[in-house]
Amino acid sequence: MPKEEPIRQCALTRETKPAEDLLRFALGPDDVLVPDIDARAEGRGVWITLSKEAVAEAARKNVFARSLKQSVTVPPDLALMAMTRLEQRLLGALGLARKAGQLLTGATKVRAAIEKPGIIALFTATDAAPDGRQKMVGAARAMSGNVPTPHFEVLTSVQMGLALGQENVIHAALINGSAAKSALHRADRLHRYMMN
Repeated sequence: MPKEEPIRQCALTRETKPAEDLLRFALGPDDVLVPDIDARAEGRGVWITLSKEAVAEAARKNVFARSLKQSVTVPPDLALMAMTRLEQRLLGALGLARKAGQLLTGATKVRAAIEKPGIIALFTATDAAPDGRQKMVGAARAMSGNVPTPHFEVLTSVQMGLALGQENVIHAALINGSAAKSALHRADRLHRYMMN
């Protein structure tokens, strides 16, 4: 029987949602609020909709102190801090996928992989040239048929290159496997956080 998704309430909107659609914040040392990206920190936490704007608004409206019923120090760049931590988790997951042989990099390898079944996500650096991006995304669309391959533009070429131990990475593709699925999950959360 599949595990049931936990439901939490957004402290800003008061909507109940699956925990997957929210981001947890917890108190760190000296009552400083920190993003708890994996929702594993001890103690009480505050859940906010997975959105950069929602986190910034919650900080502006003093939602964290009210929810925790105590005074807390909210870093002025909390929304950016949360995005940086989501990026770090994704970069780590991409590195693990590469080690597991479930990540390809480079335009030639990615384009060849697109033509075979098995790609579960495509990554293009945010600083990629527009024509290269269009060619790769167009090829993926043509091969994927009715179910489009998820495509993410959430990291720079330098970020991907550093995480993967290579020079600037412009194109990458995840190949089906458990490490790749974990990276896909992390990419989806970061994308939703940035876009909502």
